[in-house]
Amino acid sequence: MSKTYNILLMGASYGSLLASKLLYGGHKIHLVCLPPEAELINAEGFRVRLPVRGRKDPVVLDSRQLPGKVTASGATGIDPKDYDLVGLCMQEPQYRSPGVRELLDAVAKAKVPCMSIMNMPPLPYIKRIPGLDYEALRPAYTDATVWDSFDPAYMTLNSPDPQAIRPPEEKVNVLMVTLPTNFKVSRFDNEAHTAILRQLERDVDAARFDTPEGKIELPVKLRVHDSIFVPLAKWAMLLAGNYRCITKDGMRTAQEAVHSDIETSRSVYTFVNDLCVKLGANPADLVPFEKYAAAAQSLTRPASAARALNNGVSYIERADKLVQLIAKQKGLSHPVIDATVALVDSRLEANRKKAS
Repeated sequence: MSKTYNILLMGASYGSLLASKLLYGGHKIHLVCLPPEAELINAEGFRVRLPVRGRKDPVVLDSRQLPGKVTASGATGIDPKDYDLVGLCMQEPQYRSPGVRELLDAVAKAKVPCMSIMNMPPLPYIKRIPGLDYEALRPAYTDATVWDSFDPAYMTLNSPDPQAIRPPEEKVNVLMVTLPTNFKVSRFDNEAHTAILRQLERDVDAARFDTPEGKIELPVKLRVHDSIFVPLAKWAMLLAGNYRCITKDGMRTAQEAVHSDIETSRSVYTFVNDLCVKLGANPADLVPFEKYAAAAQSLTRPASAARALNNGVSYIERADKLVQLIAKQKGLSHPVIDATVALVDSRLEANRKKAS
């Protein structure tokens, strides 16, 4: 008999995609989000539009019709000890915001297993990679002190490969999946914690959606991996695609970033994958460039980092800088990555000046 878990997900926009999958297992999920979002989710649940191969229209997962139960609130008044698992589904800069910072620290001190779904791996996860100078990586984080209370053994990383957006014309409780790939999560150090992930993986696999012509299987699975390097496959994609959507005076789509100069994209991608192998990854943990380039053909929007910069934000996730700093420790650098980091630095600087 499977156990039902209490799961806390910090961040409702991307969090609702993972939640929609986990609710199939009958689990209880509490989403931490902004008060207007929480109010809407408590009143109406959330919807996730999911494209399914061979169907003209996406299916709509309505949280109110799924076996589990979802609730939502702001960051205060939550006791992490009430939960079996915590998911970090916000962007990295948001963890230093008032309320969220205190909750994150409480999660760390309560020693609840914690699964990050950020593009930017939390510093405690990086500490599970042997042989790096972790202090030297702190400048890549918006505020590295928010991670100080964590024991790395309680932190794992779930690669946010599925792409999803909130359609601007819809209410904030609607999410649209644009690339229905799988979540890839690494095991915890502790076997009992990993067992939670393995059960969630089975629950997601067993999920079926009722259609007029019968029950169908859904895309976007959860895949648990023994290697701690599997989620780092995302790094090459971020540096060859996402961050290269950022241009001097604006942005371009991920498809353009990758395909307008395919050889440069390949060179950046290969450099990052080779770096992961130097850190200890097996090449089989990583995604070949051809596979990524094919997927990038359908990425017809600029990446979220580029959109955020364009909207004037002062801080974004800096996986570009993290990879650059790790490479430097291995005596390596790539001119395109150096140029990207410098460009993002200068655009953020300009945004901060404007905001002050």
